[in-house]
Amino acid sequence: MLPWSADLAGRIDRHVIDSHVLRGNPLGDPHERPLWVYVPPGYDDEPTRRYPTVYVIQGYTGHLAMWDNRTPFRRPFPELADEVFAAGQTPPAIVVYVDAWTAYGGSQFLDSPGTGRYHTYLCEEVVSWVDDHYRTLPHRDMRAITGKSSGGYGAMVTAMMRPDRFGLFATHAGDALFETCYLPEFPQAARTLRDLYDGSYEAFLADFRGRVAMTRPGDGVLMEIYGYAAAYSADQDGTVRTPFDSNGALVPEVWERWLAVDPVRMARQEQYAGALKSMRGVWIDAGTRDEWYLDLGATAFHQAVLDAGLPSERTRFELFDATHMAIEYRYPLALAWLCERFAA
Repeated sequence: MLPWSADLAGRIDRHVIDSHVLRGNPLGDPHERPLWVYVPPGYDDEPTRRYPTVYVIQGYTGHLAMWDNRTPFRRPFPELADEVFAAGQTPPAIVVYVDAWTAYGGSQFLDSPGTGRYHTYLCEEVVSWVDDHYRTLPHRDMRAITGKSSGGYGAMVTAMMRPDRFGLFATHAGDALFETCYLPEFPQAARTLRDLYDGSYEAFLADFRGRVAMTRPGDGVLMEIYGYAAAYSADQDGTVRTPFDSNGALVPEVWERWLAVDPVRMARQEQYAGALKSMRGVWIDAGTRDEWYLDLGATAFHQAVLDAGLPSERTRFELFDATHMAIEYRYPLALAWLCERFAA
């Protein structure tokens, strides 16, 4: 494994989208966003051929330039994805890499008065732009979305909320079963706020922005929870409500707002169950040693998908021996499976 970039059999076009819906967002984040579009080998040789599309979204703190990062002895996903098509054994597709970074580290791909309209940005602006500029097959049955962690969460809820846009999805260790994956962190966050910031999130944010990030105890968990709260439980005026009090105990009316967007609970509701039942393909996986117990969330969501009426032959569920980290080798497996489902 060479420690520098390799030549691709296809190519990645790097664009910038000027988003109307992200203009004036609450955090003042850029409304011009990078967008990478991968076209498979042969795209330029067959000018009349059209292709299905797979949209790739990232986990919390993910931003588009991170796809260029390289780990010793391993290759980044764009190269692994290219290899899927270069081998010639998987039906080709266009792969779109989407950026939804915010000043809080992520958007959860939802529309929120705390962060901005990232769900609309993805489903309306990005999808329409790609369909206008590339030879796609512009139909929900030829459009998939995939991601890991918060990106896996985004894949689940986006497909459930917009089955008119996406007819397939893959989630790798996606945030789900919130009482299992999120609750254990609330007492830790409350204790850190008490000991270092007199119980004040405002004091933490002011301190965090005035120094090198991630250099004090609790930075990661405090910022992560606040980023989720900005997506799940912000008031219409942008005020972010956290789901626990100064002792780490739940604030029920806020916690209920989080639970309302838990994929497992959403899947049990009639409107979302109908969307799941309509999917042409659903891939769900997670590592059995996931630090946030997202293997349990994956299992619960898989059962909810089956309960919604999606035939088992249109699903793929796997638990594998791994933690939450460094599971990029799973992404091309799901990509190939989704592309085969396009052709089914």
